[in-house]
Amino acid sequence: MSTTADLVDVLKKELKAARMTYADLAQSLGMAESSVKRMLAKGEMPLSRIDAICRALRLDFADLARQVADQQPLLAELREDQERAVVADKKLLLVAICVLSQWTLEQITSTYRLTEAECIRHLAQLDRIGIIALKPLNRYRLKLAKTFRWRPHGPVMQFFREDALLDYYGGGFDGAGEGLLLVHGSIGRALAPAFVERLQRLAQDFAQQHLADQKLPEAQREGYTLLLAMRSWEFAAFTALRR
Repeated sequence: MSTTADLVDVLKKELKAARMTYADLAQSLGMAESSVKRMLAKGEMPLSRIDAICRALRLDFADLARQVADQQPLLAELREDQERAVVADKKLLLVAICVLSQWTLEQITSTYRLTEAECIRHLAQLDRIGIIALKPLNRYRLKLAKTFRWRPHGPVMQFFREDALLDYYGGGFDGAGEGLLLVHGSIGRALAPAFVERLQRLAQDFAQQHLADQKLPEAQREGYTLLLAMRSWEFAAFTALRR
C-alpha cells in the first residue's frame, strides 16, 4: 500500500522531469518557496495538497498512484492468509497459476471453461490479494519477484501435497522434454546447501526462459511443470525395518 511519503517521492521526480523550480511550484500553489521546500523535504502533506501539485504538473493523480505501485518491492512469498484465499476457490487457484505464467485474459478463457466475467472477477480478487496489479483493458502486472515461491508449509503447498502430488507423479515422464530422476546418496552435510542453491538457480533459469519464450508463437510453446526437491529422507517402509 502506498503512503503519502511514497507519493511525494514520485512528485519530486516529476517536478525535476518537468524542469519546474520550487519557485514556479510555490507561485502555482500560492505559497512561499521556503514552505514548499520544507513540505517536500518532510514528505508529509494532505492529499488535497498532493492533488494541487499534480494539477500544477499537469499530472493525473491516478498516474501518480500507478507510478508508486510500480515502484513497490516485488514479493518473494505471500502471507499465509493470502495463500489461503487463493486455494479457497479452485477456479481462483487456476487463474493464479495462469497469471504466474503471464497468460492473458483471452488465453485463459479460450483454454478453460471460464467466462470472461468469471475470469475478470478472479483477476480482481488476485489484485486485492496482492498477486497482481490490475490495469486497464484487463491487463495486469505481476507483483511477484523472480525468486517467488509458495510457502513451504503454506496452504498452496499443502493443497499440492494432498491433491496434486500423486496426479503429477502418475505420469510416465517418457515424453519429449520429460524426465524423472531419482538419486540417493550420502554426502557431507556442509555440501547439502550448495546443491539446494543449484536447484534454486535451475528454477530461476526455468522461470526466466518462460518469460523470454513468451515472444514465441503459441504453437511453438508447451506447458511444463518443473518440480525440484532435496531433503534428508528415507522411505517410511525402509525406516520401519530399521533395528
